[in-house]
Amino acid sequence: MYTLSLMTEPKRASDRAYQALRTEILDGSLAPATVLLEVEQADRLGMSRTPVRVALNRLLAEGLVSAGGRGVTVTSVRAEDVESFFELRTCLESHAAQLAARRATTEEFQRFVAEFHDARDQLLVDGSAQQVIDDYFSLIRRFDDAIDAAADNRYLVDALTTLRTHVSRVRHMAGSARARLITSADEHALIAEAIAQHDPVLADHATHVHLHNSLEHFRGAFARRNTA
Repeated sequence: MYTLSLMTEPKRASDRAYQALRTEILDGSLAPATVLLEVEQADRLGMSRTPVRVALNRLLAEGLVSAGGRGVTVTSVRAEDVESFFELRTCLESHAAQLAARRATTEEFQRFVAEFHDARDQLLVDGSAQQVIDDYFSLIRRFDDAIDAAADNRYLVDALTTLRTHVSRVRHMAGSARARLITSADEHALIAEAIAQHDPVLADHATHVHLHNSLEHFRGAFARRNTA
């Protein structure tokens, strides 16, 4: 059995290693079942083995890698994992939206309504351009951060942060469909509007609708992968 031991190293190097490896796992550059050897990754990243070991421990805690007989390997994402992610995501994100609707400032989320409408317009015009897609997902991340801040529950936010890591990975695997992104922008605008109006019931409902449609998109994407 391969065991990872945590050692103290300069934070900057271990953070760099963690961010580099995490990004490559999430965007698929490091595919599932890839073996991550300390020496090999240290050479590739231009640093000693110890910060890489620290980084691998952090990835292990997030569930992005597993430790076994072959060493540290990138974990796989199965269709049933996606279902499990969304079961939990529906509970956590819906509750966060309800809390935000009770506690948020109207002005901040009205601005998000306008931003999602603008994003929808841009997606309609040029929804296949990578920069437009990247800008849209950046907007979603800012929106999630704003909901987390308004919900003001660090335990809920910690759980959501871990979950979103895996959802981000699934999103990269599923790819971006222009029609889905346009619909998603409308769905996010409705969630933002509900929060701005301090309507937790509508915020909960709008979040459920968005997550249901997202899950259907991911189900279709995984089904196509399995039959290709």
